[in-house]
Amino acid sequence: MPHEVIMPALGMAQETGQILAWHKKPGEAVAEGDVLFEVETDKAAMEVEAPKPGYLTNVTAEAGSDVPVGQVIALISNTPGGVESEQAPQEAGDMPAASGNPAEIDGHQVIMPTLGMAQDTGLLVGWQKQPGEAVTADDILFEVETDKSTVEVSAGHDGYVAALLAEAGEEVPVGQTIAVISAEKPDNPIERSARSGAVPSRSDPPPAAEPAVPAKSASLAPARPLPGGQVQAGGKILASPKARRLALEQGLDLKRLVDAGHEQPFHARDLDALKALPAPTISTAPLAATQHLTAEIAEDGFADFAAWAADAVGLKDAGALLAGLAAASLCQLPAVVTLDGSGGGQAYTVSSARLGQVARAEADTRVDLRVRDLRFSRISTVQLGAEDCPMISIVRAGQGLRLTLECAGDQFTAAEAVTLLSNFAGRMEQPLRHLL
Repeated sequence: MPHEVIMPALGMAQETGQILAWHKKPGEAVAEGDVLFEVETDKAAMEVEAPKPGYLTNVTAEAGSDVPVGQVIALISNTPGGVESEQAPQEAGDMPAASGNPAEIDGHQVIMPTLGMAQDTGLLVGWQKQPGEAVTADDILFEVETDKSTVEVSAGHDGYVAALLAEAGEEVPVGQTIAVISAEKPDNPIERSARSGAVPSRSDPPPAAEPAVPAKSASLAPARPLPGGQVQAGGKILASPKARRLALEQGLDLKRLVDAGHEQPFHARDLDALKALPAPTISTAPLAATQHLTAEIAEDGFADFAAWAADAVGLKDAGALLAGLAAASLCQLPAVVTLDGSGGGQAYTVSSARLGQVARAEADTRVDLRVRDLRFSRISTVQLGAEDCPMISIVRAGQGLRLTLECAGDQFTAAEAVTLLSNFAGRMEQPLRHLL
């Protein structure tokens, strides 16, 4: 079955994106991860990768055209010929409406945004507004989670919540309409599930639980709110970004709220209930061993490279360059890298190996790797122990650098840790190798 390629949302209030260029021609074979096209908005320019292998077909938008977010602009088909004209992707005005004809509801449609280039779906963590409630453009409407981050999404328009077309805990395809904001207060606001299209009744008793049958292609999302004691399929706990951040800072385990029967999604106010729970039983099981690896390079090539990048190609954020080299060393993109230094921390989202595709991220974004830059300090040796995510520390060693990787045994295998540090050491010594 052909896979639809849609215009992604690179910003929460984005309505259209401009196609800068196609990197593949119609009928050309593509592999998963190949760059299909470049898209630009007012805030960013990104390369969009193929989510699956096949052939690029049924291209409906040319380079230079502005396309509404969520519109199907091409297909990845099993054959170079693609699908017949009667099966071709429809224009935005003819697209089938998700979850019960939202196009028939007068107002601005809010879609499931794209937070990553290889993202097919987003997990709706929870709604912050109720059907019929007044909203402003800057009000937080809902929270969405992917494998890499959790983001609060604003309404984007002033008005009233005319329809909520998905429930907390549901995995919703990107580009699908999940809410409608109307200019006038609705007489009968709509609330329904993205799966069934049925309007849930809050007064109805919950249905009897059925045994879940795991399936890779099926969504096992529960209805809103997730009952206490249950965890979403895949082991995820539904919680707001603020609740996750505070729990991490205070060393609190949200799983204890699940075990105690509290309903999800969790918010910051639920942390008081978590703190009031009886102290957990201390396990006597051995902790995962901390891995501590050190590499030294004879010359620091990064400083000269950063100066060249600023003068020659206008990449003036040295922190973004350092984060890009570190993320590429992970061999798993996209990734989020936080750079810690004497001036504080800054998170970066690295979408591809191209150093120009590094953007600043929100402080509470889930981090894949931390880099502690101590080159301008008096510290010469680091051994602090594993943290919540892998950490690479950089210190001076004569004319060169000493790199120290610290991580828990369950974060990387020994081989993965060696590969990461070796890759990063090579890039710091000869950064131009990264461009080859």
